[in-house]
Amino acid sequence: MTVFAFSRAPLRPEEYRLNLNDPSCGAYCSFEGWVRNRNEGRPVERLEYEAYESLGIKEGERIVAEAVDRYGVSAARCVHRLGILELTDLAVWVGVSSPHRDEAFAACRFIIDEVKQRVPIWKKEHYVDGDSGWVNCERCAESPSHEHGDLKAG
Repeated sequence: MTVFAFSRAPLRPEEYRLNLNDPSCGAYCSFEGWVRNRNEGRPVERLEYEAYESLGIKEGERIVAEAVDRYGVSAARCVHRLGILELTDLAVWVGVSSPHRDEAFAACRFIIDEVKQRVPIWKKEHYVDGDSGWVNCERCAESPSHEHGDLKAG
């Protein structure tokens, strides 16, 4: 498995986790983003994700490499779905293994936050009333609104 990938098939976190198993690590942290049934007060029926895949993979790989370097974790991976997703489908998975939990938590948070800000992925929401629309497209041009504190191994 590469460190960042897109998938049109359902995600399989139990398989991805095995790629992070390392006897030198005492911590594993993951994040799963699921399709929810509401956004900004509107009932959502399903989502559709599109991406500029070649650029997205390069940027995703950069983000994972930054997390490994910045937090000193042993390994990290991220997979994001593309295509049409139904309610409760898994849209994104991030996993990190590390000797210590603080670094694993911080790296996992860094990866998902940066993927949301920097990877060219577009989300279209399909609403129960038949309307649909692309959401948060303007955020692609904005800088992150949060800071990631550096954690030292402890």
